Amino acid sequence: MKLLLDSCVSGIAASELRAAGLDVLYAGEWDADPSDDEILAQAYGERRILVTLDKDFGELAVARGTAHAGIIRLVNMSAKQQAAACLKVLERYSQELGAGAIVTAEPGYARIRPPQT
Repeated sequence: MKLLLDSCVSGIAASELRAAGLDVLYAGEWDADPSDDEILAQAYGERRILVTLDKDFGELAVARGTAHAGIIRLVNMSAKQQAAACLKVLERYSQELGAGAIVTAEPGYARIRPPQT
């Protein structure tokens, strides 16, 4: 599975997800901090699921109809919780994410917004 982690996601999560065998790009390792539009475009172009803490990506995808390859938004999670939560979401909702869903995950709860048709 291919992921692009927004720079607001913990570097610990990036390392743990790579150790779990996932193909991870981490914007926090880039020389310059790209805009949300650039991150979403790169994730879509490379068919990567975007992982973020930022609700703006959902607004870009829903309100503006910006194309994406699936989005996971982590809410109210510490740096130590992010990778495990992401792995759980991927395990349960990979098919929906692959179809372009947005999954908002909070401790003990996940909400799925199906892809727009």
